[in-house]
Amino acid sequence: MPLRRRLAAALRSRVAGPDADRRAAAIWLAPGERRFAPSDPICRVHNHAAMYAGGIRALLLQSLHPLAMAGVGEHSGYRGDPWGRLQRTSEFIAMTTFGPVEGAQRVIDRINRVHGTVRGTAPDGRPYDARDPHLLSWVHIAEIDSFLTAYQRYSRTPLTPTEADTYVAQNAWSAGELGVPDPPLTVTDLLGQLTAYRPELEVTEGARDAAAFLLREPPLPLAARPGYWMLAAGAVAMLPDYARDLLGLRVGGRLDPVAERLVLGPAGRLGTAAVGWALSEPSDPRNSPESSAVSR
Repeated sequence: MPLRRRLAAALRSRVAGPDADRRAAAIWLAPGERRFAPSDPICRVHNHAAMYAGGIRALLLQSLHPLAMAGVGEHSGYRGDPWGRLQRTSEFIAMTTFGPVEGAQRVIDRINRVHGTVRGTAPDGRPYDARDPHLLSWVHIAEIDSFLTAYQRYSRTPLTPTEADTYVAQNAWSAGELGVPDPPLTVTDLLGQLTAYRPELEVTEGARDAAAFLLREPPLPLAARPGYWMLAAGAVAMLPDYARDLLGLRVGGRLDPVAERLVLGPAGRLGTAAVGWALSEPSDPRNSPESSAVSR
């Protein structure tokens, strides 16, 4: 098997699971109406290799809300089953972006049922509930801000300001279906909502544990870790300054723009380019003409 195909298969098996081919067919090749066209900003962003670094950034940023992190730590099984959680998240993003409308609704309904079982008490004594609209909003905005930031940094054709607003608005449907009461519709709205959460963010033992797991102890074979660490370096470089401060991810204990310019940023760009090369393998159904010819 050629190197490119082997790399693509390895990536897909991690992100989509052992039945990646079946899931791909159900999303990209299944007949049915689609909510978005291939040229829409949401499809351009979510089909780009920058999603890998953006996903790591999203997890790091989301961990800074103590109640959201309590729910992840106690219910997601990210240490016991890290790839399972990633695969469920990737299926949600792929199906709601590229899949048939009916398939997208089934995935959303399943997630809502799971959220109904996620509740408890955080280490600081406060109750949390995965159906809490306030927590759902935080998870949503941290995620789409991370994906958009990564795409704008690593894509050769960044979105225009109008297209970026459209990207934010196109994510509002799935967010609303999951219980987000007022999803942002523009980049300005998105940034405003992120700023409003700042007073609630803090580093907890759960957040430190998640950062160590994501950045220093990834559940990968040794041969795969250098490539992953390049993506992780890019994710750290894209974090807002306050998040790096809270997580202790400053280079040398402070912001070092030289290190970011010469090490973190280029590592993330190289890692993203390698992923993009592997995932553009022509035999994959996601890259076939048929996958863009299904009914819309």
